[in-house]
Amino acid sequence: MAAPSLYEQLVALESSGTAVVLVILADALGSTPQETGAKMLVTPAGLYAGTVGGGKIEAKALALAQELLAAGAAAPRFVTWTLKGDVGMTCGGSVKLYFEPHPAGGDGAAWPIWIFGAGHVVQALVPVLAPLECQLTVVDPRREWLDRLPRADRTRYLQSDQPESLVPQIPDHAFVLCLTKGHATDRPVLQRALATRNFPYVGVIGSDAKAEVLRREMIADGLPAERARQFHCPIGLPFGSNQPREIALSIAAQLLTERDRLKH
Repeated sequence: MAAPSLYEQLVALESSGTAVVLVILADALGSTPQETGAKMLVTPAGLYAGTVGGGKIEAKALALAQELLAAGAAAPRFVTWTLKGDVGMTCGGSVKLYFEPHPAGGDGAAWPIWIFGAGHVVQALVPVLAPLECQLTVVDPRREWLDRLPRADRTRYLQSDQPESLVPQIPDHAFVLCLTKGHATDRPVLQRALATRNFPYVGVIGSDAKAEVLRREMIADGLPAERARQFHCPIGLPFGSNQPREIALSIAAQLLTERDRLKH
């Protein structure tokens, strides 16, 4: 099977909600290390694919691309650099580069939803969410529960014995749900999500009493009281019974309601 093209990789990054900059060598004059049309993809982590020549030119282009990502820039940009004066190379010549940012959550991005837990409610919830234009990630330490979930486009299932360690990988605009097997396994994920990130939606399955216990424990562990209030628990709209399928419908309804509210 042929390796995916650079543009196919760009589409995949957009669909996963990853911010990326497409850099194209639009023109090259004189002694330049790459020909016109060379391309690369840059994510917040650095060079993802391709090259515009390596060395000092590529290092300078990488730095600018990551500046654009850090600033949340959306407008394309052209730059022209002389190799000797701007880049610090001994050879003559110049390059013209095109930078096309694709911010996280842009038009090509699927709505990212991260679910921690793969129990009965999640088994009912995934089939409801999977047909929507969303990118589902389900995390659980139990491989046997993950294996029960249906396979579908834009879904992935991650086995992890320390689910909270994955919080830094979650896109900024993701919805985060804690539906693990209990309070003790929900709280580490919730604590890290609230302490280190600012997701548009964070929810935990449970009761008002559970929510109060979670808030009290997180504050005791150093979380500011204001942040400790910024999650949904119970999750789901107030309809239906306690059957997993009806809970799943109520959760999906709340997620859609919050998604649409944030668009306005």
